[in-house]
Amino acid sequence: MQSLKVVDYMNRHPVSFKPEMTIEAAVDLLLQTGQRGGPVVDAERKLVGFLSEQDCLAAMLRDTYHNEQGASVADCMYRGEVVTVDAESNITDLAQHMTNNRPKIYPVIDTERQVVGVITRTDVLRAIDAHLGDNYCHN
Repeated sequence: MQSLKVVDYMNRHPVSFKPEMTIEAAVDLLLQTGQRGGPVVDAERKLVGFLSEQDCLAAMLRDTYHNEQGASVADCMYRGEVVTVDAESNITDLAQHMTNNRPKIYPVIDTERQVVGVITRTDVLRAIDAHLGDNYCHN
């Protein structure tokens, strides 16, 4: 499985968010695409945070409780060290990281920290399943 690379299985056109977007707009994007979260990027597509369904849910509940609106992505996103992966990383290595309750979605970044895609647990599972299926067919 050494030949399985993130670049071959990642989503090259993921939903991403701008810090100034409203939570309502971000939720609409998540619901339309079925993506469970995504990278927050600046004008140069550099990673500045991550917004998850959980972040959105917490913000919407808080806004509903206080009868307010107007929270932005920047107000709710995770600003800590976002766990990322390089496009040339090995799928098997990533799968091992994912089994330790790590994130379900990894932004894929280049050397400039620009987001070039995302890869999910489902993508990794699909890659490994396809590889194992190929092996079963050849044995």
